Amino acid sequence: MISVDQLGVEFSGHTLFKDVSFVINENDKIALMGKNGAGKSTMMKIIAGVSSPSKGGVRHPKDTVIAYLPQHLLMEDDCTVMEEASKAFASIFAMKATMDALNKELETRTDYESDAYMKIIERVSDLGEKFYAVEEVNYEGEVEKALKGLGFKASDFNRATSEFSGGWRMRIELAKILLQKPDLILLDEPTNHVDIESVMWLEDFLINKAKAVVVISHDKAFIDNITNRTIEVTMGTIHDYKANYSHYLTLRKERRSHQVKAYKEQQKMIADNQQFIDRFKGTYSKSNQVASRERMLEKVVPIEIDEVDTSSLSLRFPPAPRSGDYPVKVEGMSKKYGDLTIFKDASFAIARGEKVSFVGRNGEGKSTMIKAIMGEIEFEGKCGLGHNAKVGYFAQNQASLLDEDLTVFQTVDQVAKGDIRTQIKNILGQFMFGGDAIDKKVKMLSGGEKTRLAMVKLLLDPVNVLILDEPTNHLDLRSKEVIKDALLAFDGTLILVSHDRDFLGGLSEKVFEFKDQRVIEHFETIDAFLERNSIKNLKEIDL
Repeated sequence: MISVDQLGVEFSGHTLFKDVSFVINENDKIALMGKNGAGKSTMMKIIAGVSSPSKGGVRHPKDTVIAYLPQHLLMEDDCTVMEEASKAFASIFAMKATMDALNKELETRTDYESDAYMKIIERVSDLGEKFYAVEEVNYEGEVEKALKGLGFKASDFNRATSEFSGGWRMRIELAKILLQKPDLILLDEPTNHVDIESVMWLEDFLINKAKAVVVISHDKAFIDNITNRTIEVTMGTIHDYKANYSHYLTLRKERRSHQVKAYKEQQKMIADNQQFIDRFKGTYSKSNQVASRERMLEKVVPIEIDEVDTSSLSLRFPPAPRSGDYPVKVEGMSKKYGDLTIFKDASFAIARGEKVSFVGRNGEGKSTMIKAIMGEIEFEGKCGLGHNAKVGYFAQNQASLLDEDLTVFQTVDQVAKGDIRTQIKNILGQFMFGGDAIDKKVKMLSGGEKTRLAMVKLLLDPVNVLILDEPTNHLDLRSKEVIKDALLAFDGTLILVSHDRDFLGGLSEKVFEFKDQRVIEHFETIDAFLERNSIKNLKEIDL
């Protein structure tokens, strides 16, 4: 059991949260929710032990193992997959190395009666007790087993971690977590930059193998599937629900409704008593009653109503200019990187107004095909845009391509042309960049803010083909819903790559599956494709 006691955090006089207390039990699966800036990641870092609170603390048994997967992987690229995964046992290896060094020192020292010699013996004894209490394990064999279970081949073990995509690198980190057999797993946005298969594996692992879990995620389907408890961080405190995310939303709405009712009743009571005080103050016969009501009002604790994020994100793509019948055409196309074939003999056409999804494992060629369509890479065969196709392209790393030294306003002003320049402030306001926010440097923005800013740039010119490669990473649930509504209303052609099943649902009427060096066209909705492939259980998936 892990206990969070009277936790408080202050930054430059601003209180992020105060007197927060809760307990994480052995098999709790907790979603940590709240609007951006509420303090979710800060709280998780404190529980992980990588940050310190202003007040209070976290208590747990001495031997508790807590594993933390941060939002941004900090993995260094100076070792192989095997070496990185073996770091799960770093503390055990370090303990053994220390014992060996101390024993070697004892062999060379001759001051057998000195205090220093006795302290070394005591330390060796303490370390030995801990080391030999650990179950004897073939560490290399355990690492191999974990990596193979996560989809790595034996030929991958000695490859540099830098050769792998974000999804596979996350699997290496998860292998380290699995090998530690932690009592608590902390995950901050674990599904960003990860393909559907990786998300499915993670769900399966957390549901069936993990002990306690605390997760921050904007992937609604993911958190609904794995959690049985929701802790909401809001207004400097928390509300704890024994429910998954969807049920929590219902309970939260009911709670706020009760708060509003109680607040109105309290305000009426205060007004009635104040009216009595104002009317009879100075009246001798009522002086005791007036004094009594004044004392009562002084003791009233104001009822607070939970904050609601009232900022509005209004996203509407401009009407699409008419393109040719087939704005995207691919014929007999192949792509290789050296001896590695990504896909071969791909042929398909996407009709005007069609909304399609590209699906498949990381590394099977989804982003490569998009780059080919955009003319960014060389290839064999034919691939490109049709007559009058005007493209709006959101790359997977679009947010990171922004100039960090520019302000929000300058970023948009640079690309705006004509009359649209007079509307820049209004457009930015619609994307929650109101007031002084337009003067913030890009380097000061959060991941979600950068993604929204990149979306603003996408809206400046009317297009008839939208190509979006993982557009929802770092966006909160509400922003994703608004963007999805805008895409549903878009009257042009849409090509979408996303790992977010809830976001994908209902968006496309055709699926192109990238698998085994082929591009397979499925004449069905993304919902039907996912259901047919049983993508609710990793054991049944074959993407």
